Amino acid sequence: MSDIVLKNAEEIELMRESALIVSKTLGMLAGEIKPGVTTLYLDGLAERFIRDHGAEPGFLGLYDFPNTLCMSPNAQVVHGIPNATPLEEGDIISIDCGALKNGFYGDHAFTFAVGNIDPETEKLLTVSKASLYKGIEQFRTGKRVGDLAHAIQSHCEKEGYGVVRELVGHGLGRTMHEAPEIPNYGRRGWGKKFIEGMVIAIEPMINQGTKRIKQLDDGWTILTADGKPSAHFEHNVALVDGKPELLSTFQYIYNALGIESEEETPFRKVRLAV
Repeated sequence: MSDIVLKNAEEIELMRESALIVSKTLGMLAGEIKPGVTTLYLDGLAERFIRDHGAEPGFLGLYDFPNTLCMSPNAQVVHGIPNATPLEEGDIISIDCGALKNGFYGDHAFTFAVGNIDPETEKLLTVSKASLYKGIEQFRTGKRVGDLAHAIQSHCEKEGYGVVRELVGHGLGRTMHEAPEIPNYGRRGWGKKFIEGMVIAIEPMINQGTKRIKQLDDGWTILTADGKPSAHFEHNVALVDGKPELLSTFQYIYNALGIESEEETPFRKVRLAV
């Protein structure tokens, strides 16, 4: 990876615009996810929605990826390819989405329940999403990558979950993957220092069982090695005035699903009008 590219205030606002297109896309999809729907159908909806909002799909063609969305059900961790298999009651589906607008990328993810899911899987989603915010709390001037990584790791491992090692978060900007790498495991006080103007994608990938993974022959899809479910949540965050400022939001998802949450409030200077 190249050197860290810091962003000024204007660039951060352009990145917020890109991130919020992804947020709105995930919110639109939240209302469409139900048993019987195919991931390929949802992928088509997302591509049209992103283009209708004046952006380009960020993943389509990136490293030759064939679709707009990475859609990873159940034991798939990330990078699943949309297909014609219908979703079933009790599934979970991680949707990772990217958009490119004004020369900047937005990139974030949410793991959805399909209908009613079992309590063990529900807990995996709850703990994994909470770990994302534990990580965001550490994205401050004077802290280091390892502080953020350790916060995510410790929160999930105390519940007995496996924290994927091989896949990491990353810097974000005019390219999808910039420095620094943001792992979800590490030691406090280790790694690069966080600096004003950094923009990163923080994305815990948490397995119900083993931390080990395997890859399908398609060259993309990553699975848990033991076949147990995996959860994936991701936000885009800028370092502004020494503190984390969320650029993305899950609020469009929550509005679609009838969920009330204040989880993002500590990480915004100004409340979003959603």
